[in-house]
Amino acid sequence: MDASNQKRLLREMLFARRFEERCAQAYQEREIGGFLHLYPGQEACAIGVLEKARKGQDYVVTGYRDHVHAIQCGADPKEVMAELYGKETGSSRGRGGSMHVYDAEHHFMGGYALVGGPFPLAAGFAKAVKLRGGDEIAICFLGDGANNQGTFHETMNMASLWKLPVLFVCENNLYGIGTAIERASSEINQYLRVAPYKIAASQVDGQDIDVVMAEAEKAIQHVREKSEPYFLELMTYRLRGHSMSDSGAYRSKEEVERWAQRDPIGIYKRRLEEAGVMGDAAFQAMDQEILDQIENEIVRFALESPEPRVEDLERYVYVAEGA
Repeated sequence: MDASNQKRLLREMLFARRFEERCAQAYQEREIGGFLHLYPGQEACAIGVLEKARKGQDYVVTGYRDHVHAIQCGADPKEVMAELYGKETGSSRGRGGSMHVYDAEHHFMGGYALVGGPFPLAAGFAKAVKLRGGDEIAICFLGDGANNQGTFHETMNMASLWKLPVLFVCENNLYGIGTAIERASSEINQYLRVAPYKIAASQVDGQDIDVVMAEAEKAIQHVREKSEPYFLELMTYRLRGHSMSDSGAYRSKEEVERWAQRDPIGIYKRRLEEAGVMGDAAFQAMDQEILDQIENEIVRFALESPEPRVEDLERYVYVAEGA
């Protein structure tokens, strides 16, 4: 990868981090309501995998930690922020909020609040592609905490049986809300759980974007060329609590500090510095430019956007006649 693309990837990860941090600030200031699940620490996962997908063509679905995935698929960050603010200009017209960002134009088929809900949807998108004879694939991001749901096993079985072109990406951050994975799963290596369904699978470091991209490229090629599922487990860590109401008190300070040393942005920044691609001054300038963009364009857009009208309360519930 050339230097310009390396700097772009670093910027995308840093933008994701600053976007999420600004969301946390807005939530604390009560400008964002409802629930809010943030992504700091996991940026290499979504950005690395989607770098190897066909953006705007492949179908992407995920759970409720969905802002970064939507933006990486091509959703306008201003519309994503406006959705969190509950504004009419939001990606779901302010009806969905943080857990239900949606952008069909860019084939981001939604974040979903129901744990385990995205699995059968991803299989459905893959089945539709297969029926049409296309070469797109479906990509389903999931967390380790969802894998004990019945929909997980039902979907893995049918995806394998019907040979559906779907990539399951498990962002294993070691906790389901506040429960450590070893207390909830008899098999802590999630990629091994699909072996009974005869699905090819692998597990790699989710904190190193170069590693993620290399493995994602192999996995996507497998799904696209063989038209069959693949399960990719990325070992990662969220640096914040499960949601804004979670203090993370169940994790030791030593554990958090150990994982903070493996911050995906820090890893990639050091790599680019050592390669002479970007120095610290250039990084700081990039960071400030991102902060200015978020504040002066994205947040301002959300603040200045209109609230949904009360008379439109029942709008968008059903497809409009003639649509």
